[in-house]
Amino acid sequence: MSNPARKVNSELITVGILIFDDVEVLDVAGPFEVFSVTRLDEDKRDSANSPFKICLLAEKSSAKYAIGGLKLMPDYAFDNCPNLDLFIVPGGWGTRAEINNLRLVQKISNLSQKSLLTASVCTGSSLIGKAGLLEGKKATTHWRAYNFLRNAAPNAIIKKNVLFTIDGKIFTSAGVTSGIALALHLVSYFFGLKVGMATAKFMEFQYPHHNINLFHDGENRE
Repeated sequence: MSNPARKVNSELITVGILIFDDVEVLDVAGPFEVFSVTRLDEDKRDSANSPFKICLLAEKSSAKYAIGGLKLMPDYAFDNCPNLDLFIVPGGWGTRAEINNLRLVQKISNLSQKSLLTASVCTGSSLIGKAGLLEGKKATTHWRAYNFLRNAAPNAIIKKNVLFTIDGKIFTSAGVTSGIALALHLVSYFFGLKVGMATAKFMEFQYPHHNINLFHDGENRE
């Protein structure tokens, strides 16, 4: 998997995951888990660290409460956020309120422009769509939220029955567990197929359909 933007293995990839009230827990925790358990050498798994540095971001530095009441504390607010290689925008019921938060939407746009890649999980695609990041681009979302995405990004090319889409520096994924699939693909994007597959094996991640080849196809159809 050739990737001219890939960093050398000695450099940490900085990942920022947005949080907000009523964010979907697995949209945040799934990618977080993938990146945190990644190792460049499986033989040194117990002694090595992840090549990803992961932080949680929020509009303000106060705690956020995910769906179900899980309390999340941001590491940074947008105003003091470090430079990101990968910016992830999750979904959840809270996107219905945040899509009308024009200050947050503008912050998403600004941070995406500064980041190497931007990825969304579930209805997070509607937030990046509202921020103008999906103009003429392929995108997907949870199967129950296609209309929500269409309203947020009328010029997006919505792809159905796929786990994720890739269009330039913008990655989107479908509902909930698809964020894990996308994160595993991103591990391969940065560090190669061998590392991505080893990470999936360590997590014992089982793909939902036998004919999905996550690591070779940018879009994985049923």
